[in-house]
Amino acid sequence: TTLYTTLHVVAKPEINVITVEDPVEYRMKGINQVQVNPKAGLTFASALRSILRSDPDVVLLGEIRDQETAQIAIEAALTGHLVLSTLHTNDAPSAVTRLIEMDIEPFLVGSALDCVVAQRLARKLCDRCREPYQANGQELLDMNIGFDPSQPVPTLFRAVGCTSCSKTGYRGRVGIHEVMLVTEDIERLAVARASAAEIGRVARSQGMLTLREDGWAKAQMGLTSIEEIMRVVA
Repeated sequence: TTLYTTLHVVAKPEINVITVEDPVEYRMKGINQVQVNPKAGLTFASALRSILRSDPDVVLLGEIRDQETAQIAIEAALTGHLVLSTLHTNDAPSAVTRLIEMDIEPFLVGSALDCVVAQRLARKLCDRCREPYQANGQELLDMNIGFDPSQPVPTLFRAVGCTSCSKTGYRGRVGIHEVMLVTEDIERLAVARASAAEIGRVARSQGMLTLREDGWAKAQMGLTSIEEIMRVVA
């Protein structure tokens, strides 16, 4: 997963990394992993409070499920710990408003967040049988990505099906991502309790690609189909 991949990048022998998960999906060498057990009173919040006493450098929190966990995670981030976690929202800008809706002070949200990554998984086209074609006008309208009619009509790819992909046209998965860096402008919007739409507009003006735009780019690369993009980001 994205979180585990990030851990592989940041984990070094001299760095103290602790995870709190439900369940522990992969055992990683050199990392202290804790599995929550609500029946025994070991929740995400209580486990996080406990491990912070051991002064970790990096904390992976499987999921922010409630206000208490969110508050502790924010406090940990503000006291010098790198905190990696997940939160259920529709897109990256909504993570800011979601934390505020969980009764976290807006100025703390803006100060604690560095980066938000929203992602979806789309089926990957089989590279042995995918078929190129010229995109039609309706597809360009459906994607709603502001296509410039003066530009050449892009080449896309469709699923066909062969023995290599069991006649499905797809093999494996590809990630569709929306990466929002929390700049000073985004921080100010958080403090002002701006809407997710307003935060998104500013983030896009600063270079963020939306899920739809990243999906469109990967469709043009032949990694997936327009049908898949519409399915996972609609």
